[in-house]
Amino acid sequence: MTSTLLHEPLVHAPLVHEPDLAQRARDWVEIQERMLVPLYEAVYDQLRVGGGTRLLGLGCGSGLALLLAAARGASVTGTDSDVRRLALAQERLLPPSVDPVRRWDARVAPYTSGGSPLVESAPPDVVTAFDAPGHAAELAHATPSLAPGTPVALASWGPPNRCGASSLLHTTTRCHTGYGEAERVAAADPANPAEPTGAPTAAEAAAEAARSDPKATVERHGDAYAGSGPSEATNRQRLTELARHFGLQPFHVGSVACSFGYASLDSAVRGLLSTGLFDDRVGGEAEGDSFEEGDRSRAPRELARALSPHRQNDGTVWMPHLFQYVLARA
Repeated sequence: MTSTLLHEPLVHAPLVHEPDLAQRARDWVEIQERMLVPLYEAVYDQLRVGGGTRLLGLGCGSGLALLLAAARGASVTGTDSDVRRLALAQERLLPPSVDPVRRWDARVAPYTSGGSPLVESAPPDVVTAFDAPGHAAELAHATPSLAPGTPVALASWGPPNRCGASSLLHTTTRCHTGYGEAERVAAADPANPAEPTGAPTAAEAAAEAARSDPKATVERHGDAYAGSGPSEATNRQRLTELARHFGLQPFHVGSVACSFGYASLDSAVRGLLSTGLFDDRVGGEAEGDSFEEGDRSRAPRELARALSPHRQNDGTVWMPHLFQYVLARA
């Protein structure tokens, strides 16, 4: 599969103590990103993405979702703040002119606090945010300019009891409920007290933070989505609330199984580390230490130990995982 997505042979580096960000981006492309294909395809089927569609991908990463839409005949535009993943999206979608591989009708550009010029120059008729809590700032920037009726897809992890990878985050320190580069989400703990009556909801807090401060950190978006329990309905409700607070009108909700499967334990560790979710959750010597401050070698070791229950007799690693999405209209 990857031979059709990247145009150079890829060399795997062994696990090292210092994160190699370029190799990590490659690990995301080669190992982890394809786990999300069922989510991408389900959303595209619901929105009938195909020839004539002008699709905008917010937080497009390394561009696999864009590539799948382009293969359906859509004109695709992607924006992301991760320049390493965006460079890989450029490789996939816009290979050199001498390359015989088809050049898609595609554009990609970095996202900054001022937005992306592509968003203004090419009005989309479909918008996707497959990591909606992690890209609330992009949603806040893009949604006001959308034509009425434009469909927007927002997605995120399902409830912790339906997401195998959540147990890994519990084991290494605490659970996350989002999915994206360097995103921090608090533990889904049924013992957490409910929000006081009259207080803004989690989605309201995230939406307001993104509207008032486009530079708001990912931690703020993630913390606003701290779970109060493993309820599938509650997770969908958070996405629905996020859509409504950006002025969108939800019309469909869905869930998609995206099992995480790996050929080996090493592949599983590299794939999961490529998400960035474990950077400040593992390796600190004391509470409050960041990944950078602690013993970096602990991250692969602790993650490999946590993966042990998911290892199969043939050495492969498999865990069930659920994503949820909400479709809304501007």
